[in-house]
Amino acid sequence: MTSAGINRVTASQEEVQQQLQRILSSREFRLPERARRFLEFVVTETLAGRRDYLKAFTIAQAVFGRDANFDAQQDPCVRIEAGRLRRELEHYYLTAGDADRIIITIPKGGYAPVFDVISSAEPNDISPLKQSDLPSSSDDNNAQISAAADTISRDQADRRLSPGRYWLLAAVAVIVLASAAALLQQVGSPSTERETISGADNRPTIIVERFESASDGSLASDISRGITDDIIEKLVRFNDIVVVTAMPRNRTGEVLSQPLYALQGSVRLEGSKLRSTARLVRRADAAVIWASNYDADMKVQGIPQTQASLAGDIATAVARPFGVMFQTDTATIAGSTDAFSCVLSYYSYRSEMTVQAHEVAKSCLQQAVEKVPSDSNIFALLSLIHLDEFRFSYQLHTKSTAATLDLAKELAEQAVRLDPKNARALQALMLANFFGNDPAGALSAGAAAYASNPNDTEVAGEYGLRLSMSGEWDRGCTLISEAVGKNAGPRGYYEVGMALCAFMRGDTQAAELWSRMSDLNYNPMHRLVLLSILGTLGKKQQAEEQLEWIRRESPALIPNIRQEVARRLARTEDQKRFISGIEAAGLSVQ
Repeated sequence: MTSAGINRVTASQEEVQQQLQRILSSREFRLPERARRFLEFVVTETLAGRRDYLKAFTIAQAVFGRDANFDAQQDPCVRIEAGRLRRELEHYYLTAGDADRIIITIPKGGYAPVFDVISSAEPNDISPLKQSDLPSSSDDNNAQISAAADTISRDQADRRLSPGRYWLLAAVAVIVLASAAALLQQVGSPSTERETISGADNRPTIIVERFESASDGSLASDISRGITDDIIEKLVRFNDIVVVTAMPRNRTGEVLSQPLYALQGSVRLEGSKLRSTARLVRRADAAVIWASNYDADMKVQGIPQTQASLAGDIATAVARPFGVMFQTDTATIAGSTDAFSCVLSYYSYRSEMTVQAHEVAKSCLQQAVEKVPSDSNIFALLSLIHLDEFRFSYQLHTKSTAATLDLAKELAEQAVRLDPKNARALQALMLANFFGNDPAGALSAGAAAYASNPNDTEVAGEYGLRLSMSGEWDRGCTLISEAVGKNAGPRGYYEVGMALCAFMRGDTQAAELWSRMSDLNYNPMHRLVLLSILGTLGKKQQAEEQLEWIRRESPALIPNIRQEVARRLARTEDQKRFISGIEAAGLSVQ
């Protein structure tokens, strides 16, 4: 069959596999990981001669983790994802793939792909991947409309296209314009499931069991299913853990590994009131290591938003850095230089903030990077380790050199290249840019990190600090307050941020209270914040006590106060306010 320059002939398996990898690696193929697995699964199964088995039921189990009770009529996840995949393939062939020889499509009415060959293209059109083909961090659906429109005008001027291929692309462009507009109206946010990082197989695996309905009726059942799905969607954004919905099995049905934890829960309705109970169970001995209740009034936010809010709270409590997943059973997991042991080592160091803990974590991460050069998380944490030598130099007894800062930024950039949507990688880049005197770059990376995983309390808290110290105190302090409310960070770390927020809005009494709630021994800069607050309040004797501590424990800070303040507070007026308090405490700032 021949139409518009396309031959319905059989392409070799090697050609199809090359084309599949080219699509998945392209910056123009902008779907999340689940959609990528969808495409890879249906192509692989078709090449293996199993296209007749590509039904919604099998795809739901293999790609979406649904169980044997999956009902395609009740759960349209496969149909919706297939529609998005078709549109993105159309977009790819309008842009990066406009000269490709092999065209992969998924015709409507089924899920089996078709592999077509462009008669006017030569086999050598399939060229090696370039750096520019790597995925970008943008995932904006609105870009599909403008990209399609731009492509039509570009192709009209591009006479290298064969007439048949031109009309094919023009027709596809019309489809993309219409489908992209429809896509903007779809309810729900894109999935952000992550690829399992090679070499990080010992990350704790958590199986999310469907929440039980403790009330009769279809509404309670629907809400329990909705909360379960929302929790999964939010948990998979945490790259430090692996989330599954069923026991991992191979093709023969054998269990590959046993999840370390199980997240269980229930939903109860009483009128408009919703109560959700959640618990994290260690599967080895059925010990409940965490449990909590969540209550909400569905009249306030509506059912979908209430579900999402409760799911976010549960996901944050379970998977947040320094949280229960990083405090339980660490002795049995840590102890080697595998990826997750180094993650635990990093969080242990950040909690202690000692020279010894810093060296242990740094050594572990350096060895892990050599063993697993594809692990974005490890590069991000190693970047933060080096950055700490710059920003916490008076605590770690290191030197704040430009070389240290440059290395931290290089590692952060590599982490982002490995995974452009990894919130921890973007957090590391934000901090490297901020201390590298690039506030615009810092806030751009911070916004991307927060968008990638707003339930990551470390991302929210650090982004809030950078917003605040860049002068956006209202926005930043709101995020810091939320992070403190969710027990973010090492004990007392974000409280000093709250002290600065109160200080800059002129509430010095609240500033002192927050400052004293922070961990004053965590970093000498915390003492400096309290010193400025006490000086502003005129509490000379208490200020002298803090000044004596700094002179005794961190004398190197005193001649560098102005420099350290300028590194943290971007606006001149904020710097002046802070230094004025220090001078009022009796210390002349050079």
